[in-house]
Amino acid sequence: QSQLVESGGGLVQPGGSLRLSCEASGLTLEYYDIGWFRQAPGKEREGVSCISHSGGTTYYRDSVKGRFTISRDNVKNTVYLQMNSLKSEDTAVYYCAASHRLRFSAVKAMCDIRDPNHPNYDNWGQGTPVTVSS
Repeated sequence: QSQLVESGGGLVQPGGSLRLSCEASGLTLEYYDIGWFRQAPGKEREGVSCISHSGGTTYYRDSVKGRFTISRDNVKNTVYLQMNSLKSEDTAVYYCAASHRLRFSAVKAMCDIRDPNHPNYDNWGQGTPVTVSS
């Protein structure tokens, strides 16, 4: 049974940093595009950052550009989201999702599709909460 497991969330002060991890089991991540999504209380889920299966192409939503960095280690079967200069508006549950390569025409297209039930997605994790507060 394949699954994605997120970790690394927690409570951090504004301006602080966290690194989220998305570890896969039962599937070989090198064949999958991966996206990080988040959902804040009372708000819709939104795409944060997405990375192609090779790692060669990335996408970031405007509000996190220059602060977040997505990366992947296909040997470790893990994708990371380094989050710096965190703001209160980054508070949310963060999810990672996997889509077999070539299903989405571009990683931006992946980040634009937030519905976990969309047929292009193979797996979603259960989420890790991030709270940015003083």
